[in-house]
Amino acid sequence: MDSSLPCFLLFILIGCLKCSSENENNTRHHDYCVLGAGPAGLQMGYFLSKAKRDYVILERNSGPGSFFNKYPRHRKLISINKIHTGRQNPEFNLRHDWNSLLSDKPDLLFKRVSNEFYPPADAYPLYLSMFVEELGLKVQYGVDIGRIRAVQSDTGRSYILTDQHTSDYTCSVLLVATGLWVPQKIEFVGSDLVEGYESISTNPEDYKNQAILILGKGNSAFETAQSILEKASHVHMLSPSPVRLAWQTHYVGDLRAVNNDLLDTYQLKSLDGLVEARLEKIVIVQRKEQAKKRSDGKKKEKKKLYLSLKKYIQNQGEKNSSEVTGEDLPSFYSDNFSMRKPYDRVIRCLGFKFNFSVFDSSACPPHSDNAKGRLPGVTAWYEGTGTPGLFVLGTAAHSRDYRTSAGGFIHGFRYTARAVHRVLEQRYHNNRWPSTKLLTTQLLSWVLKRIGEASGPYQMFEVLADVILLRGSQCEYVEEFPIQALPQFSSLSGHEISNHGLIVVVLQYGKKKNVDYLGRNRAHSDWSKANESNFLHPVLYYYDKLPTEEEMKLRPKGWALPRPKAIHHIVEDFLTEWDGPVSHIQPLRRFLEHCVKTDLRTFYAESCFRFSLTYRKPPLFCQQGYLKQQGVVDSSQLWQHFDDAGLVPSEHDSGTSGEDSAFPNYLAQAGASVSSGLKLDF
Repeated sequence: MDSSLPCFLLFILIGCLKCSSENENNTRHHDYCVLGAGPAGLQMGYFLSKAKRDYVILERNSGPGSFFNKYPRHRKLISINKIHTGRQNPEFNLRHDWNSLLSDKPDLLFKRVSNEFYPPADAYPLYLSMFVEELGLKVQYGVDIGRIRAVQSDTGRSYILTDQHTSDYTCSVLLVATGLWVPQKIEFVGSDLVEGYESISTNPEDYKNQAILILGKGNSAFETAQSILEKASHVHMLSPSPVRLAWQTHYVGDLRAVNNDLLDTYQLKSLDGLVEARLEKIVIVQRKEQAKKRSDGKKKEKKKLYLSLKKYIQNQGEKNSSEVTGEDLPSFYSDNFSMRKPYDRVIRCLGFKFNFSVFDSSACPPHSDNAKGRLPGVTAWYEGTGTPGLFVLGTAAHSRDYRTSAGGFIHGFRYTARAVHRVLEQRYHNNRWPSTKLLTTQLLSWVLKRIGEASGPYQMFEVLADVILLRGSQCEYVEEFPIQALPQFSSLSGHEISNHGLIVVVLQYGKKKNVDYLGRNRAHSDWSKANESNFLHPVLYYYDKLPTEEEMKLRPKGWALPRPKAIHHIVEDFLTEWDGPVSHIQPLRRFLEHCVKTDLRTFYAESCFRFSLTYRKPPLFCQQGYLKQQGVVDSSQLWQHFDDAGLVPSEHDSGTSGEDSAFPNYLAQAGASVSSGLKLDF
């Protein structure tokens, strides 16, 4: 045997061990990987950091919020930055601050970098950098993840992320917060002649005296039109659907007033206009035309773009150039075709889509059923459908509330990110969803406090709701739970439902169609017609048990939840405070009394003393207050104040109130089935 063979084998073994060690060193493991350092990724990073979890945020660019370094192209955000509300309540103020992220630092708000109502886009990366620095978030920049795959082992499912240097990051939970940045395109004959929103010039002078056709009627399209309106000769906008105005649909993703000057010039017939057509059926063709003679006597050929339709084009695959004739254009067949004149430029402004390309088949979430499949499909708790342990955050998770709520925007997804974190805490760390334990007599005050100030259900209306778990003389208040996940409430939150049932507090808009939101009868103030409210208002659903998944699927069209045992609409309020004693508080108290089957009125010590002597069982307030040596002493001045306000019957010391006949009728109008009176065990 060759004496050098053992040495050779030893050399190979050492080399293999060294390579193995290097591979291990190139693999970094964390419990949580957050992909993307935009607002959604940083918001989740804050919650993970606060909970002291093992996490890392991976960002391909050199700083946070890189999307805002380029978009919107004309550098004005349309997210409200209302600094002056006249209120000192920070929770209430977040209802009107659409840019700040959530944290435990009360001064870490967007207003530190801008005080403009519609702030400049350049301010947002500055704010996010400040957010990272002051909270000490763990962000690794310059990590461009090019491949994501899932692996199954004895310890469970995990995800492997490979970057541009072939380094791997493994994690048990992957939180995808990459947003939408891939331009949405539609292929049609001549689409190669179209310029994209992502690359057009933003200098209005470049459009001087030009005829412009814009494909799309969303905010990016109108933002582009707004910037060139005074320079272009005329601007036409084409899309399959008519314009949807945000103030009519209550969907912040529809056209905002800040960019809609073209609607004026269109309706007042000043050359600009809107047209509807399916983009898949159009054709953009190019023809050379003779221009006027220049000073040197020569003529210069100009290339003009014409819009045509597929049915008029012969040999469609070859008609992207100047080889078209008059017979290829709609004006040959209809001399009143609205877009018969040529254009100098055609610009595509069709929004963005999710980047599915980095996922292999083992880790790729499916395309959503809505939004034309440009978003990933997720569950009601934002976990990828069929990809356990992979959660989608931010704009990319908007498929859950597409065109219905604010989940695709910062002021909405900062709350859904918090909801996802609470799901993670329960699932992986056995920490129940935070809740507040209350005496049932405190329930009315707590509900009024939440509907008057809470920003989460206010921004994520019909998506996040407060859940009240009834437990007899006590109750438990769970805030901002995703209502579409209500059938899985116990497993996701860690809270059990008792046989007393539950109440779900939702904010929602009215469901009437064709409402004139600037018309004379656009709003209601009569509490007995609260169910006809058109604007945002609280609605309480009472269930004696959790709705099932089947009931969720079969819920009435337009309803946020299945039909409950009882329902209560709180009439819309012009000030969105819902604190009127007669219009808001008293009807709400009566509804809660029906649900908890006890009297929720408050009493003075003298009244409780009298009840204790004359009734077998005094009201619950007296049991939990006066009989425990708590209470408020009666006074003639207070009674006079209540009488003047009309808040008490003339016989204020009668001890019990008669039945209010309006109460059952009102609940019946709201769609609830209730008894004719309360069954109070006195």
